[in-house]
Amino acid sequence: MNAVTIAVIVVAVFLASCMQASIGFGMGMLAAPVVALVAPALLPGLLIASATVVTLMVVVRERASLDLRGTGWALAGRVPGTVAGALLLVWLPARGLSLLLAAVVLGGVAVAATGWRPAPLRRNLATAGAASGLLGTATSIGGPPMALVYSGAANAHVRSNMSAFFLVGSLMSLGALAVTGSLSGDILQAFVALVPAVMLGFVASRFINRFLDRNRLRAVSIIVSALGATALIGQQIFF
Repeated sequence: MNAVTIAVIVVAVFLASCMQASIGFGMGMLAAPVVALVAPALLPGLLIASATVVTLMVVVRERASLDLRGTGWALAGRVPGTVAGALLLVWLPARGLSLLLAAVVLGGVAVAATGWRPAPLRRNLATAGAASGLLGTATSIGGPPMALVYSGAANAHVRSNMSAFFLVGSLMSLGALAVTGSLSGDILQAFVALVPAVMLGFVASRFINRFLDRNRLRAVSIIVSALGATALIGQQIFF
């Protein structure tokens, strides 16, 4: 990779880590379209591994707001979803994966824009967990399903419980990717090199939250994600 590509990935991961630490999701929605444009071979492993680091830090920071019972139901659904996502990643060609990734981002944007908020009941949590596992393992974008069921909760509750879910879920996904041979040495090297950017994004989230409230940050993330997904689709169609 040249210097420009590296710089683009570093900035994308930094901003995505900041958003993940601020609103409880967003690593994949913001960074995945960008990384897919410049270094698609690093997906989805790079962003799943990076999300593991930032979610661990958020869980520690927001541990007082954890609700392990609700997270447990979501994780129960995550298991079969993770297996399905790993198999889908093996079967899909690179072009198909890029288009699926873009479609997932645009779908998440559309749902977020409608304001639909399902109640965080056991059935909904398990269903969202399964969808998140499938999408997160295959494309690194597992946030939208879980964000829907937690969208009406307080900020700290959302961040802590979604981060706990994604911490365990990301470890599941990394294990599934390793078993299917989708976690290469290049991905691991890139992840290690990007850990400082992830940590800086986490630190920056503390300061950004003082000036940019959750709703505004969410609106920015939706716009940026939509633009990234649209650019990715354009690349696959015209180039």
